[in-house]
Amino acid sequence: MSGKPPGSTPPRSLAEALRSRDDASLAELLRARPDLLAPVPGDLTQLATRAGTRASVLRALERLDRFTQQVAEALAVAPDPAGYEDLLRLVRGADPGAPEDGPGAGSDGGAGDVERALPRAVTVLREQALLWGDDAHLRLVRTARELLTPGPQHPSPTGLGPSVAETTAGMSPGRIQQIVTTAGLATTHDSVSAVAALAAVFEDRERMDALLAEAPAASLEVLDRLVWGPPYGQVTAEPAARLRWLLDRGLLLPTAPGTVVLPREVALHLRGGRAHRTPEPLAPAVRALAEHRPQVVDATAAGQAYMAVTTVEDLLRDWDEGGPAVLRAGGLSVRDLKRTAVALDVSEPVAAFWVELAYTAGLLAADGQADERYAATPAYDEWVERSPAERWATLAAAWLTATRTAGLVGGRDPKDRALSALGPGLDRGAAPEVRHRVLALLAELPVGTAPAPDSVLARLRWERPPRSAVAGGRIGGPGSDPLAEDPRGRLARWTLDQAELLGVTGRGALSAHGRELLGRPDERDVSGALDADALARAVGRAAGLLGPLIPHPLDHVLLQADLTAVAPGPLERPLADTLAVLADVESKGGATVYRFTPASVRRALDAGRTAGDLHAFLATHSRTPVPQPLTYLIDDVARRHGQLRIGAASAYVRCDDDSVLGEILADRRAQGLRLRRLAPTVLATQADPASLLDQLRAMGFAPAAETPDGDVMIARIHAYRTGPRTPPEPAPEGPPRPDDILLRAAVRAVRAGDLAATAPRKSVPEQPGELPRTSPPETLATMQAAVMTGQSLWIGYVSAEGAASQRVIAPVRVEGGYVTGYDHTADEVRTYPLHRITGVAELADDD
Repeated sequence: MSGKPPGSTPPRSLAEALRSRDDASLAELLRARPDLLAPVPGDLTQLATRAGTRASVLRALERLDRFTQQVAEALAVAPDPAGYEDLLRLVRGADPGAPEDGPGAGSDGGAGDVERALPRAVTVLREQALLWGDDAHLRLVRTARELLTPGPQHPSPTGLGPSVAETTAGMSPGRIQQIVTTAGLATTHDSVSAVAALAAVFEDRERMDALLAEAPAASLEVLDRLVWGPPYGQVTAEPAARLRWLLDRGLLLPTAPGTVVLPREVALHLRGGRAHRTPEPLAPAVRALAEHRPQVVDATAAGQAYMAVTTVEDLLRDWDEGGPAVLRAGGLSVRDLKRTAVALDVSEPVAAFWVELAYTAGLLAADGQADERYAATPAYDEWVERSPAERWATLAAAWLTATRTAGLVGGRDPKDRALSALGPGLDRGAAPEVRHRVLALLAELPVGTAPAPDSVLARLRWERPPRSAVAGGRIGGPGSDPLAEDPRGRLARWTLDQAELLGVTGRGALSAHGRELLGRPDERDVSGALDADALARAVGRAAGLLGPLIPHPLDHVLLQADLTAVAPGPLERPLADTLAVLADVESKGGATVYRFTPASVRRALDAGRTAGDLHAFLATHSRTPVPQPLTYLIDDVARRHGQLRIGAASAYVRCDDDSVLGEILADRRAQGLRLRRLAPTVLATQADPASLLDQLRAMGFAPAAETPDGDVMIARIHAYRTGPRTPPEPAPEGPPRPDDILLRAAVRAVRAGDLAATAPRKSVPEQPGELPRTSPPETLATMQAAVMTGQSLWIGYVSAEGAASQRVIAPVRVEGGYVTGYDHTADEVRTYPLHRITGVAELADDD
């Protein structure tokens, strides 16, 4: 367990325990707790000190799995130090064969599972420097013990209360002696020994059994209600007889007026020695909800992947001429999000996901102008020209690494401000890690198996228990609602939903291309994550698997007599673009339904098409005969299109048929335009051409705008783009995970500093860790003498950046204000400026 040979001296401090580790073990500590690297500790003593700070310990405890947390919580109520067997009894129970005590008591895995899982938990705590000492002297670091130990001011995840000594600290000596006497003990000369004697009774199994055998049944019922926590209760000024019996014998102790607590020692006896009601040594299994054929899963996911690509394309096409305005505080207004949801025919939360995904992928951004609006970026034009599988790969890569969380849209931030799509406050650093872990859990199931979502959430809560809302930032806590306090659980639910929307999963099961997103075993680090290069390769392979599954684009539609066209699958881009101008999308799904209307036909004529062009287009791309009603519709709109001509006067109306102009003048709906006849075939108005066009079309006419040369003006869609934009950078949670190169350099630096700090020397500073101090002449003389004798020296050195360190060097040359020598701490020859050396000291003769 401890890794020390039998009979070896146990370490006396965490720093000494770290000093006995090898380089690989130190590297794993720094990898698991990267906050210890900022900045790199000067030596192992500094590393141990930093590993014991409150913020670092709390972060490390929160990243433990549930059973390892339970072991740490058990150590917090154990003696300090505790033996391994003592810890096992606290986690498993004093008598593993005894029946469970109290309603609902039990263990998910049983005593045997606890015994098998405990060594791993102790090893994890020791590797992460939360526990030190050998198996006979297990010591939880002081800060962790303070965070997890039950006390009068804070509850404990175990449901235990403070100890007898802690509870009686403010009690009068007379009352303490009275309790001791009632419990059948002899009075003592002081309160300390009296409290110790009372605690010894509670910790003695036989004496406690004898004491409880005398208790009234009503008093035992009170203990049963408090034994598993919360351990506090309320009493009146005149307690009932059942409470008085417990108070007189110290089985309940007062903590404040009207409040009593069940002492920890009493609760542990009643629990059979268990610190937790339900030890959880085994990770909950992810249950299967349904099983599908892999081909069905892949086909379903591929169809949804194509829908994801087309949905993002529809979104950006809708914003092609400039999208909604940016709110003053940043983001998209609620009204604009609703409009987008209607345009995409999805719910608002789903619309927020697509908007955020396009933004994260760098396809959408704010234009940065005075009246700031959202629009497509130049990257969108490159993206839209790629194959559907490649476009999906871009979206999938952005989703996997994004910290922006669309599920938060519509909620409130800690300052009660609304969270809007594309706005601030949506970053959650844990999101990429949760997405990766959810996909990894799905990958562990048999191919084609869809998991039960609740079992996935239960597994994640075991692997990383949610932080409790208990004051002081403590973890765990009885009576808390995991879902209400579990942001990772919410991220996991959103991940399952978004993976289905994006086509990573099909019918709830992980697809073949979704499985490829996790990368290959040799590409993952120890945590299972992928670096940027490995992720790019994995996404590329996933796109390669997806490509053949996406339906080949069609070059035809099916025209129907009710003025609709049905696209039975994805259409080729030129066909889709033309049809989007000529008809309106009525419904989407496996097949897209387009409807032809007078307005849509006029839109195509305004874009420069003629009636002959439209007839030829439909005849070419329809697998069914062109219906006669559609032919009549096109001819009718084309016959009237351009009969009226509108130009700038401010605006004028021109028509060869003066009777049509007379009809317009006689219409009361045209009174607001204030038209006047300039000639038999020309009307003029102060309204602008665009307003005049809209009003006449609303009156049932089909006017066309004309150029100054008298030709029909062709309406072309103006594709508005932002300037070059980079996708938003993810906002990671906590310090970044170090790579192997940084870890090796950090371990080497820590070892070097520790060698210098612990080297025996003749003169020792007054304060530990203080740099040696000598005058410049003395420093120079000592260096020159060491060059002649070959002696090594201990020096203090301050770098150009102001970082102080201790080093052991063997000088070989001193000249020009520099000393050159072999640096034992760095294991290489180095040169140091003499003016940056704070002082020197000779090493001890036996070094």
